[in-house]
Amino acid sequence: MTPIVAIVGRPNVGKSTLFNRLTRTRQALVDDLPGVTRDRLYGRAKIEGRAVTLVDTGGFDPPADQAFAAEVHAQIEMALDEADVILCLADGRAGLTPQDQEVARYLRRTATKPVVWAVNKVDGPNLEDAAAEFYSLGVDHLFFISAAHARGVPELLETLAELLPPEEEDEALADQNEVRLALLGRPNVGKSSLINRLTGQDRVVVSDVPGTTRDAVDTPVEIGGKRYLLIDTAGIRRQGKVARGLEKAGVFRSLRAVERAHVGAVLIDAEEGITDQDLRLCGHVLDSHRALILVVNKWDLVVGDEYRKGILLREVEEALRFAPWAPVLYMSVKTGHGVSKLMPTVDKLFAEYNQRINTAQLNQALTQITEHHPPPMTKGKRLKIYYGSQVASRPPTVVLMVNDPKRVHFSYRRYLTNELRRALGLTIAPLRLIFRGKQDGKGGKRRP
Repeated sequence: MTPIVAIVGRPNVGKSTLFNRLTRTRQALVDDLPGVTRDRLYGRAKIEGRAVTLVDTGGFDPPADQAFAAEVHAQIEMALDEADVILCLADGRAGLTPQDQEVARYLRRTATKPVVWAVNKVDGPNLEDAAAEFYSLGVDHLFFISAAHARGVPELLETLAELLPPEEEDEALADQNEVRLALLGRPNVGKSSLINRLTGQDRVVVSDVPGTTRDAVDTPVEIGGKRYLLIDTAGIRRQGKVARGLEKAGVFRSLRAVERAHVGAVLIDAEEGITDQDLRLCGHVLDSHRALILVVNKWDLVVGDEYRKGILLREVEEALRFAPWAPVLYMSVKTGHGVSKLMPTVDKLFAEYNQRINTAQLNQALTQITEHHPPPMTKGKRLKIYYGSQVASRPPTVVLMVNDPKRVHFSYRRYLTNELRRALGLTIAPLRLIFRGKQDGKGGKRRP
């Protein structure tokens, strides 16, 4: 799983500005008014080449008349609890304040994770001299930066990288005998009921009230002599309807649970049909490079209604055009119909997900595919594909060496992906293609 870095500090010190710089987005709202950030905000970033999750938080000690002050503090405490490293920001222009000192004492008392201090808004040597008073905090790691202009940020990131927990060993070596299956979906689609049906026991709480499951719950089970880890997750509503506090924390943990899984099964409600939120969850599974299964639950509610059934089948086919190879299962957890097909499908998908492709076989297939349909001309020049090699599994990942990656049109990428999947026997697992030019290889110019 990706490590978490929580950004904390008193209001208006530039936490959101630093968050936006490191995530290379404008995801966090930035304003001179203290207390703009209320909830925790999550984003992906790279620190010294390593993927991390950044958490932007509200300010410590918001004004007494600010709405949601108690909720802001609760969000900060949850961010500190789940973080691997804490990055505390202060304001170099405002100088060392009693609030900064209180934050330092609080973190010294409560934090069990490494803490790095960064004094922000230090745009030059003169301001750095003026901000030297922050040394009186007696902290182990102190940096003077400008989040707006990136001054001092590279040095800060080097230290953060050193303090991150060590990368886990290759999951393929960690436990080759256990398949991890995460169940995702909107509230009340039957995720917990499916786990109880698979285990034959009431292992997780089931209720008609949406939101009963608030965290990711791991259930180890043995089925047919094979070991599985079933990960039940909180129901994920569309973002605008997610409440603050416990529900938002549960949603984040649900999305992170995909990173621990090999296969993500997205459950939808047959009576309600497939929604944009269901498609976002499918996209999240694929963006996390995990295998995908779409499970249409409550199929018993449309059996006998051929018109409704036909509409639903067309909806699913149309919605999954971006991943037509992903298996779709129709079942009723309540009656047990179709449930027996799930684990055999998981086994087959997991086997393809782990597949290693012979280099000679790969390049032979590549030659036949490109001869049948050569790469198109772009601005008078043709894309050349020299050779391919598999560089990873889970999912099978193939690097194609080409003369210029910018000449790969999305339609030809899709053609290559579909034909290679067919030639290599990948029927239901994803295939990841990476196009690399000579300048991307070792010894070449480093990309910014």
